[in-house]
Order: sequence, then C-alpha cells, then structure tokens
Amino acid sequence: MSNSFVLVINSGSSSLKFAVIDSVSGEAVLSGLGECFGLEDARMSWKYQGEKTEIAIQGEGNHHKIAIGKLVGLMEELGFTADIVAIGHRIVHGGEKFTQTVRITEEVTNEIESLSDLAPLHNPAGAIGIRAAIEAFPSLPQFAVFDTAFHQTMPQRAFTGAIAKELYTDFGVRRYGFHGTSHYFVSREAAKMLNKPVEESSFISVHLGNGASVCAIKDGSSVDTSMGFTPLSGLMMGTRCGDLD
Repeated sequence: MSNSFVLVINSGSSSLKFAVIDSVSGEAVLSGLGECFGLEDARMSWKYQGEKTEIAIQGEGNHHKIAIGKLVGLMEELGFTADIVAIGHRIVHGGEKFTQTVRITEEVTNEIESLSDLAPLHNPAGAIGIRAAIEAFPSLPQFAVFDTAFHQTMPQRAFTGAIAKELYTDFGVRRYGFHGTSHYFVSREAAKMLNKPVEESSFISVHLGNGASVCAIKDGSSVDTSMGFTPLSGLMMGTRCGDLD
C-alpha cells in the first residue's frame, strides 16, 4: 500500500504555516512556516527528517502565493506531491454560516471573504491561501476547517449580549468563540482516555497560549466559551489582556 498524505495550510495575516500529515499515523512528516510577509525580510523555513532549512522569499506581489509556490516545489523535490490526497485549510471565522468543516467551492471561498469584516486580518489571507492552493492542486479535494464552527451549538442565552437586538441582527455582534478546533480535539481525546462516548461526556476545556480560552462542553457540544465577538475577551493571555472592568 502506498503512502498517502494530507497537506494542512494555515494562512495568517502575514504568515503561512503548513504541514504534510501521514493520513494513517497522523504524524507530521514535513512542517514549516512562512513569515514576515509584506516585509523585506520575508522568509520561509521548514523541518524535514530532523533538519531545519530557511530561505528568503524574494519578489514583489503576494507573498502567500509565492510561499505556496515554493511549498509545491519543495514537496515535488521530496517526492510528496503524487501522494497528497487532500488539502485542509484552517480558517479563523465562519460566522453563523459554517457550523462544520466543508468542502471548498468557489461559493465557499466567496463566503469566507464576505466574513472579512469579522476577521479582517485573517479571513482575506485565508481566502488567498485557498485560491493559491487550488491553483497549485486543481484536482485535489480541499476543505475549510473553522475556528468558530464548534461553538455554533451554544444556546442563544450564551451567545447574545445585553445589548440592543439590532446590534446582533444588523451587525452580527454576538459571542462567536474561537479555538474551536482545539476544544473539539481535546474533548474527543479526553473522552477516549475516559473510555466514554463523547456524546455522554462533559468537560471544561482550557486552551492556553498567546491566545487563551475556556470552553464548557456538555455531551460533546460547546455550550459556552470565554471569548466573545472578538478573540480579545475572557482569560488573561500571552499577548492579550483579556477582560477589563
């Protein structure tokens, strides 16, 4: 049986993280980062078989697209390209439209762009990464995974604020929650460790880092979370102050 891999792409506002994942073991066989996009010292680095390599990204224009082009060349050089079976994109904001992972179409990409007001630094970059990956791998199925999707099971009492209703209905001001992919994953892993069906398991999930959030999970579904309309509220974080009185 030949190897099969999944390419995972996370397009940030000025960066692009990527990994090639073995679809059987779940291990990352190649991982890397493009950073400082838009600046003179834009660069790209990757780790393969324990060795790290770094190169400068030169040239005018879209550095996300340039980085994906270099990633494609690297994968061809290492012999991964023919064995890639799918591509996954981490997208920060799915609004109320996306409640689960979806296969990417032109309509989906346009919807992601239309939500840019809710994540102006990230969703446009995510759409750029999607379009560049589709151009590089036009025959492969590609999927969008949303940070906000897991929290779309929150009841209305948890996601609405004590504000004028029109701020929600007209402008989308509500608690969206973030780090959904993390809270989803660790709750499933915890259920496995407890040998319980996730649908019968409830947890307090804590995601800690430069961004941090807490999620209340009941019977496998998010029912409340500390982040709100933006990822700034809630816990004290590495690079965000959290709630202020």
